[in-house]
Amino acid sequence: MRTAIVTDSNSGITQIQARELGVFVLPMPFTINGQDYYEDINLTQREFYEKLKDGSDISTSQPSPESVTNLWDEILKDYDQIAHIPMSSGLSGSCQTALMLAEDYEGKVEVVNNQRISVTQRQSVLDARQMAERGKTAGEIKEYLEATKFDSSIYIMLDTLKYLKKGGRITPAAAALGTLLKLKPVLQIQGEKLDAFAKARTVKQAKSIMINAITRDMEQRFKDAGGEKIHLSIAHTENEAAALELREELKSAFPATGEINIDPLSLSVSCHIGPGALAIACAKAME
Repeated sequence: MRTAIVTDSNSGITQIQARELGVFVLPMPFTINGQDYYEDINLTQREFYEKLKDGSDISTSQPSPESVTNLWDEILKDYDQIAHIPMSSGLSGSCQTALMLAEDYEGKVEVVNNQRISVTQRQSVLDARQMAERGKTAGEIKEYLEATKFDSSIYIMLDTLKYLKKGGRITPAAAALGTLLKLKPVLQIQGEKLDAFAKARTVKQAKSIMINAITRDMEQRFKDAGGEKIHLSIAHTENEAAALELREELKSAFPATGEINIDPLSLSVSCHIGPGALAIACAKAME
């Protein structure tokens, strides 16, 4: 059976990359000053950050049911099954919507509640594609990805508290105090949602906190102290120079992990944390 892999643009996979990989990507919708945009269709990374910095009113939503089923219907003309991997159900209702829509497809569409986003979601897509190439069914792919969904971590250092305040995630007083103290908060994504993790006073200290957290995860959660079977990635929000510098630091800290990819952080996360953020992510490699 031919199994197609579908995800959304929260994975960080662009439309061009999707065609190269042989997967399908639903663009995430944004409303900016009352106008509708779609990630990587009529909204580039640069345009998004320009509008964010201008103080534009930006809100996110999930893909419409029609856009999801239209894509599925088109794919099923050439494929027998679909493994659909949306962003974490803890961060969006798009997973639940897809699960409801799939009920009408008589088992041809399996929706994976993978509870990942950005670079770790991307890794799930790459693992799914590899499994599909090996002849695994959509059901087998779903079973594996859901069983291993928490075998990943993302730690994110923020450059500003402005956007957390704007989104109501912290109080204005807390944002003002944090700005006064020049705090660099470190957040984490462990499946369900974006949570506070630690506070740092400098970029150097924040990077040290993230590297130590990844080290602990490798040793304690993944039982792979050397990181030989770990995919290590860096994500950023309009902060590529710092990401390149961080990659050299990670190569020294984790020489056994191999290639370290750098990708822009998902825009759905970026709109809540703003530009200048830097993230380290790890995901356990597929057996």
